[in-house]
Amino acid sequence: MKTAILLENVTKAYKGKRAVDGLSLSVEAGTVLALLGPNGAGKTTTISMILGLQQPTSGTVKLLGGDPRDPRIKSRIGAMLQDVSVIDNLKVGETIDLFRSYYAHPLPLEQLLLISGLESAKDKMATSLSGGQQRRLGFALAAASDPEILFLDEPTVGMDVTSRQLFWDTIRAMAARGKTVVLTTHYLEEADSLADRILVINQGKIIADGTPSEIKANATGRVISFTAGASVTTESLLSLPGVADLEWNGRRVKLYSGDTDRLIRVLIESRVDMRDIEIQSGGLEDAFQSLVQNAAVS
Repeated sequence: MKTAILLENVTKAYKGKRAVDGLSLSVEAGTVLALLGPNGAGKTTTISMILGLQQPTSGTVKLLGGDPRDPRIKSRIGAMLQDVSVIDNLKVGETIDLFRSYYAHPLPLEQLLLISGLESAKDKMATSLSGGQQRRLGFALAAASDPEILFLDEPTVGMDVTSRQLFWDTIRAMAARGKTVVLTTHYLEEADSLADRILVINQGKIIADGTPSEIKANATGRVISFTAGASVTTESLLSLPGVADLEWNGRRVKLYSGDTDRLIRVLIESRVDMRDIEIQSGGLEDAFQSLVQNAAVS
């Protein structure tokens, strides 16, 4: 697969403090990558360097095999940053057409209005849009060139549920066409739903990298849940090897373990009275909190 983004030992320091600290990363073309981390973790700085808006203090950044500052590279990417500014005295359709004029092979105006959910706002003044609509306009402008790579920094902030669902559907359709999408988001269900790969950054360093399922399984362990018979007690379950913790909800019990494969064998061999057995990972939010807390301790 072609490498869309390559960072090699990239560091960015401000007044002696490292916002990004020796970060190395390779992203294959066609990947939807979610970049997660607490505020101040280095996400926005990392994206700014990938876009060529900032230069690393040390290390190398390659975008589509070239320098992010090269105009030929810039014409092949789109970016929606957190602050969306609109141009005075232009309607929504006129604003999008202005951006389309910058590119040799832009997407049609009607398609951009459709994917951003702004068809009915085409003739509105851009300055009259609500905050959520302005975010959607920013998305249309970022997608105007039909970019090979699309960067989205907190794209759905201020959007209502319907607009957010449209955005998710659009991103999935773009990924199906082989587009590379990099997004930062505080909505973890968004990352879980959309991303092929999740990168968690804290204090400028990568602390986790994998698919959503891998991140959840590795960070939180997995959970065995079942409906327990009358003879099953807290004491009997905690006495079994591999049970780290448990949680009751009526007769439904969750067992937390770092090795659920071994634990399920133990449960069967011990003839524990159980039915409706499920094995699942914890949620992405639990995994994210666990990763950040563990990184802070270490």
